[in-house]
Amino acid sequence: MANPGYGKRSAPDQHRRSAHDFAHLPPREAAIAAYVDRLPDGADISVKTLAKQLPYGQCALRTALNNLQRAGHLRRGREHLADSGSRRWITRSWWSRTARDDDWWAAFTRGAVPEPEQPPDRARPSRSRAHILLAALGRTAPVLSLSQADCAALAPLLTEWFARGASDEYAVQALTSGLPFPVHHPAALLRKRLTDKLPPPEPVLPAARPPLRILECAKCGAPGRPEALPGGICGACRDERAPGCHNTPLSPSEVRSRVAEIRGAMNARRERTPA
Repeated sequence: MANPGYGKRSAPDQHRRSAHDFAHLPPREAAIAAYVDRLPDGADISVKTLAKQLPYGQCALRTALNNLQRAGHLRRGREHLADSGSRRWITRSWWSRTARDDDWWAAFTRGAVPEPEQPPDRARPSRSRAHILLAALGRTAPVLSLSQADCAALAPLLTEWFARGASDEYAVQALTSGLPFPVHHPAALLRKRLTDKLPPPEPVLPAARPPLRILECAKCGAPGRPEALPGGICGACRDERAPGCHNTPLSPSEVRSRVAEIRGAMNARRERTPA
């Protein structure tokens, strides 16, 4: 493990682990990615530490981690926790089992992570949380067994409880404790309790400010905006030159002309210099 506060940090909203998470990577990168993915948050994933655990040298590991960064699984940078009262920037290595593009990492850096995509083959639940809890009340208190129609009619009332922060355990306790005997109309009794015992709304707290984050080039470590680090590599390390900068060689006649100009300037300077 790394020192407290450092090491691996898992990115949010990742897909569940499967046997095909890194099938799109070369064998070496896939093996390293599978190892890193199973490490807990806070684990030291520096090149030196990984070289002690994996059958690869530091040079090979450094290349593989850079390739994982290009593939969207890794970003390195620094983070300052808002409202922490400290001026320190903490070194971060953010890991994502799910490959992310540059736009996603840019949004993550700004603290505005996009909503996770729903896998197309995952069926959405047909019944709400409130409906399921009401249908299961008969297991705790048999006298409160409800019909399908009763659960559907009462579910909106219980949904408001959840919107106000009530937990499932709290709702079950409030609805089943101190029942009268006998219970002639369970649906009517539950409707009254759901109305009379409605919890107060939760206080509105100021939204926490997202942490300040900057990304760094995987090769030289230079900080930069996410837009300037596609694949986690800066323009200088990608050998990109500014527009208009072309190293076009001069023709022989142009070289002779430049040399003549320089010699003429030097001769004129000697003539003006007193003996």
